[in-house]
Amino acid sequence: MKYFKELDNVLTATFEFQNFQQALIFVNQVWNIAEISNHHPDIMLHDYKKVTVKSTTHDEWNMITDQDYAIAKLIESSYKK
Repeated sequence: MKYFKELDNVLTATFEFQNFQQALIFVNQVWNIAEISNHHPDIMLHDYKKVTVKSTTHDEWNMITDQDYAIAKLIESSYKK
């Protein structure tokens, strides 16, 4: 994976955009991926143009599972600078 890194049993990535609107569009793309995947990461929009996404599987005692890797791959593939 290019953007997501493992840190304390969480896959974490921060994506940067040119402006707030593009960051918010990405948040909505992540929401859509999460709904379709039925796996919901934490999403934080900050510094007006950055989005941090964190994924762990709560049902598996907050461990990284195949679901986390799968959603991370989908999220990365939807990121366009």
